[in-house]
Amino acid sequence: MNIRRAVSNDAKGVSLVQVDCWKTTYKNIVPDAYLNKMTYESREQKWRAIILKSGVIVAENDEGKIVGFSNGGIERTGNYPTYMGELYVIYILNEYQRNGIGKLLLVPIIKELTKQDIFSMIVLVLEANRSRQFYETLGAKEIDKIIIEILGKQPNEIVYGWNDIRKIF
Repeated sequence: MNIRRAVSNDAKGVSLVQVDCWKTTYKNIVPDAYLNKMTYESREQKWRAIILKSGVIVAENDEGKIVGFSNGGIERTGNYPTYMGELYVIYILNEYQRNGIGKLLLVPIIKELTKQDIFSMIVLVLEANRSRQFYETLGAKEIDKIIIEILGKQPNEIVYGWNDIRKIF
C-alpha cells in the first residue's frame, strides 16, 4: 500500500472512492435520491479544487489504484473551541477496509496538524455509520450529537474528539 499526498490528477480516483463509499456506506442511512445525484464528474471537480488548496492523502494499491483517502485541517465550525483540528473525511473502498489503511491515512493528517501546533481534533460521523467504531477504537470520545438534514431525512451525527492527537498512535 502506497500512502502519499494527492496531486491534481488524483481528483478522479478520489471522486470514485468518495461516490462508491457513499453508495455502500450510507445506503439506507441517507435518502436514495441524494445518493443517486452523486456523480463522479461533479465530485471530481470539487476534489480537484480541494487538492489544490489543502492536504489530501491517498492510499494506492499495488496497481496504483486509489482505494482510500483522507483530508483534514483546522476545525471549521468554531463550535468546539477546545478542539483546534478536524479530520474532514476518511474514505476507504469497502473491499479494502479493516486492513489498517485507515490508520495509515490518519497518520499524515495528525503529523500535519502537530506541525501547526494543533494537538486536538474532532471528526463528525453519522451515528448509523458502522465505521464510527474505528474512531472509538483510537480513543475518540463522543463530545456532541447533532441532527443534520439530508433531503428531508434527519440522521444524527456524532462529534468525536481527541484531546491530544499525539496519543492516538
